[in-house]
Amino acid sequence: MKKTITAIVPVKGNSTRLPNKNILPFGETNLLIHKLRQLKQVEEITDIIVSSDSDIMLKMAEEEGVTAMKRPEKYANESVPFGMFLEFICKEVPNEHIMWACATSPLVEPYLYRKAIATYFEKLNEGYDSLITCCPFQTYLMDDNGPVNFKMGLEHKNSEQLPMLYHFTNGINLAPKDKIIEWHYNYGPKAYKLIVNKREAADIDDVYDYVSAKAMYQMNEGEEI
Repeated sequence: MKKTITAIVPVKGNSTRLPNKNILPFGETNLLIHKLRQLKQVEEITDIIVSSDSDIMLKMAEEEGVTAMKRPEKYANESVPFGMFLEFICKEVPNEHIMWACATSPLVEPYLYRKAIATYFEKLNEGYDSLITCCPFQTYLMDDNGPVNFKMGLEHKNSEQLPMLYHFTNGINLAPKDKIIEWHYNYGPKAYKLIVNKREAADIDDVYDYVSAKAMYQMNEGEEI
């Protein structure tokens, strides 16, 4: 029996740090359309749904041949907890499994979605409950009290010797729909970490992220400069 997956592309009309970030120019189109065209190349995805409060973005979704779902205002203005939005949308969409695919992760290419989906179903059988993309992160961290993960003086270590941490990239989240409703979160406590590189991990949140992602997009995968 085929395992069914709904890919949800959540795009709000307004964003504080980078206005209209979900439809900023990218590649030959904009971030939203670029993402939809990536997802449409992944045959393992059963349905693609754009969830938005923006009529402009919903129209783009319809023109790309995917489902456009109008998001009620309370789920767009953050007046209710994120988990309530997840419960709402999971009850509205079809299929057994949900994949969150953000337009602001433009360098998550079709090959990576295919890899993530295959890995996800393998890892469910091994006892994991979901899958997320992560990028290894080793750097010196401090809080108001001083060093967090390193020591000063003679016990100082090079960054590659620091404890391994992981940056959650928000590029791919995969989980069973019924579990998302139960958790009120889009991945679980036993999520499998699918490791990605810095290019694949690009996540646009501000203008610096945007410029960086556009520059990396112009590079071929693995290209040296």
